[in-house]
Amino acid sequence: MSKKYSNRLKDLKEMRKAFNFFEEKIKFTYEPIPDVFEEISHKVQDNIGEIFRNSSKSMENESAGVAWEKAVDESNNNFTKEDKDIIKGLAKMLGKTDIDGQVSEIRLTNKFLEVQIKDAENEKNKNEKLYKTLGATVGLALVIILI
Repeated sequence: MSKKYSNRLKDLKEMRKAFNFFEEKIKFTYEPIPDVFEEISHKVQDNIGEIFRNSSKSMENESAGVAWEKAVDESNNNFTKEDKDIIKGLAKMLGKTDIDGQVSEIRLTNKFLEVQIKDAENEKNKNEKLYKTLGATVGLALVIILI
């Protein structure tokens, strides 16, 4: 149980890293979004990379925004519903505006992610200790009962 709090924090930080990379690629390279997403999928951990990989593949048949929302919804990660809603917020402007508009949308999403990261750190610190202590206590109780 305590591991899910650590994993959520790790996933949020990895998503922030991916968005920072995305912002830099958009600003300086003028590469198409599917190509950038494919590159990002190789540079971040598996479950976050999967979102970018699936989104890139879906962009062949769908708009960038729809592909992004679909990939986030179908992903296997430790995000809460609120985390997913913030991440999916990027879809509103994805591929629909000029470079400056997309960069500002990425920055806005990153700011919201920062708040989620702080929240995840607080939850992790509070609940991880609780579940570890609870696990140790239950384990000791079982040992005492068996003796």
